[in-house]
Amino acid sequence: MPNTDVQEWKPSHNPWITCIPLMVAAFMFVLDETIANVALPYMAGSFSVSRQESTWILTSYLIASGIVIPSVDFFSKLMGRKNFFILSIIVFTVASFLCGIAHSLPMMVITRVLQGFGGGALLPLAQAITLELFPVEKRAQSMALFGLVVVIAPIIGPVLGGWITTNWSWPFIYFINIPIGIMAVYFAKIFIEDPPYAQKQENVSIDGLGFFMLIGWLTCMQIVLDKGNDADWFGSSWVCWLTFFAVLFAVWFFYIQATKKNSLVDLKVFKDKNFSIGTLVQVVMQGVLLASLAILPQFLQGLMGYDAYLSGLAMMPRGIGALSTVIFIGTIGSKINNKILVIMGLTLLSVSGFMLCHLNLQISTMNIAIPNFIMGIGMAMSMIPIITLSTMTLSNEQMTNASGVQNLLKNLGGAIGTSIVTTLISRKAQAHQSFLVDNLTLLNDNFIERLNSYQGVFSSLTDPISANYMAQTMLYKQMLQQANMGAFRDTFEVCAVACVVIIPLVLLIKGIKKKH
Repeated sequence: MPNTDVQEWKPSHNPWITCIPLMVAAFMFVLDETIANVALPYMAGSFSVSRQESTWILTSYLIASGIVIPSVDFFSKLMGRKNFFILSIIVFTVASFLCGIAHSLPMMVITRVLQGFGGGALLPLAQAITLELFPVEKRAQSMALFGLVVVIAPIIGPVLGGWITTNWSWPFIYFINIPIGIMAVYFAKIFIEDPPYAQKQENVSIDGLGFFMLIGWLTCMQIVLDKGNDADWFGSSWVCWLTFFAVLFAVWFFYIQATKKNSLVDLKVFKDKNFSIGTLVQVVMQGVLLASLAILPQFLQGLMGYDAYLSGLAMMPRGIGALSTVIFIGTIGSKINNKILVIMGLTLLSVSGFMLCHLNLQISTMNIAIPNFIMGIGMAMSMIPIITLSTMTLSNEQMTNASGVQNLLKNLGGAIGTSIVTTLISRKAQAHQSFLVDNLTLLNDNFIERLNSYQGVFSSLTDPISANYMAQTMLYKQMLQQANMGAFRDTFEVCAVACVVIIPLVLLIKGIKKKH
């Protein structure tokens, strides 16, 4: 149960006003995780590099932010949490400007690393401070506000990025952070304050070996997850070596954190059953969220012919569903058992996943909009209460460390989930192609009928031999489309099943009896 000694501190400003710089800064960071995705082809063209090389712009950001996230408790003790939060915003804002003026891929990767270092602390610190500002009984409302960040920002990122890139140019997806960052610094300096346990501490020593192991672990693992599928995973020697070092560094890191007195992170927080179970549920949910955000635009652009902006716009119903649910939870959500909300949300997530399993190449926009709307409702309905459930038995003194550890694992869940679905689509497409190609034979009456039909159309344009070749090519392309369509359906089904599997875990979370 929470330690009442550390719960006595109360903020001198209105908690809702204090949340303004917290939400603005966190929203800015989460938005930048997805806003650059649709602009990658334009950046690749500007830097004269391949699309594959341009993905380092995303990978470098994720690695840098992942290194900082679990270290927030240490840096908060080193310089004071408020000072660290403001410094992070400043670094993120300056790095955003440098990203916008980058003229080469190496410079862009360096500035994205700097941006990741600045932004990595924003989300866990915003979560920790927001939770501390409110008493336990009002945390559901505060987390509804936080849900605007963790749920809606990744959804509108591709839409906003596509619109800015199409109508202006890609540097402006970074330049928009500058006025927002200045505003966040100004309000943070005025309203945020450090409780006694979050102030600067004397004689804080850095866990140098642990920090080095963290860097090695996250760097190796992120590269493997991002590039492994392209290199045929363990069929490549460099993937095997990097995986080996990732596991070695990870085991060494956790051993140091578990045995060393002044470690980088405090793993004792996992002794709290609610925190451990709630974090595991969030890891899976984050994997589903980022995986669906990655593959649905691929489906719309690759098979349905949408451009970057329209594919992002097709995701907007998810944001509308999430926003309406955030408002609902913020108003009457406190009157409903959080576990019931989470279970209902996970159920809706699985329903939307199974609906996407029935997609085909003749669907209308509504066939995308409705499952997305349901998914938005389910994501907000489950994500917001599970954050409250996972932290309600922790003391305020544990919150900064717990938020850092939790957000690190959620980031890993998102990276793993995205990597899994990317591999599934690639492998499942091959499997479906192997099955469907057997139908492209002269022994199949339907194939012969369709071939003759196409050949008749092309015969009016060219000679019979070329017409036959063009007809077979068209049928082969249609077969490839159907194979990829089947791969996407199978992958959406995996996401739906994953949401169902974690529902029993929610029942293991213990509630807190309300005081009368």
